[in-house]
Amino acid sequence: MSDKVLVPTPGQTIGPFYAFGLKYDRMHQVVHPHSPGAIVLGGTVYDGAGDPIPDSMIEIWGADTDGAISHERGARWRDDHTFTGFGRSFTNDSGHYEFWTRNPGNADGKAPFFAVAVFARGLPDKLHTRIYLPEDEELLAADPLLSSLDEAERATLIATRLPDGSLHHDIRLQGEKETVFLAF
Repeated sequence: MSDKVLVPTPGQTIGPFYAFGLKYDRMHQVVHPHSPGAIVLGGTVYDGAGDPIPDSMIEIWGADTDGAISHERGARWRDDHTFTGFGRSFTNDSGHYEFWTRNPGNADGKAPFFAVAVFARGLPDKLHTRIYLPEDEELLAADPLLSSLDEAERATLIATRLPDGSLHHDIRLQGEKETVFLAF
């Protein structure tokens, strides 16, 4: 036996060419834009200097309005009526991402949220976070993750409801108001 110790190969980014092999038709439409209950979830992804990141990719997973997790096949095939709960959006030149989706429900009495994965240049591994709906303060206060954070950290996970019913949520990878990311 050799005394040689092998070191694991570090993670590697796949960008900046995310669109190659990852892009598909209507990938940002978790639901059809004109379907009942459809809303827009959008925001901007910022780097540590506060500059928008124009070539990142955001994925979301969410429950349907009744809180049910979809087990439908076809996350990459959009038929304009099946809710799969999954969407993917690339940021534009201004760092903006956008999804057509529905408000996730809370069948189990927990605060509803979207699970989020962030891919960007310079990240050797994707980052995981959540985007919570802002409405039910009692459920937000009782959420195990949110209740373990201080007020400033909690604020990085809760979306803002706009007057038109859409949700706005910025993701900050580093620096001031850095989004809370989860270890997996």
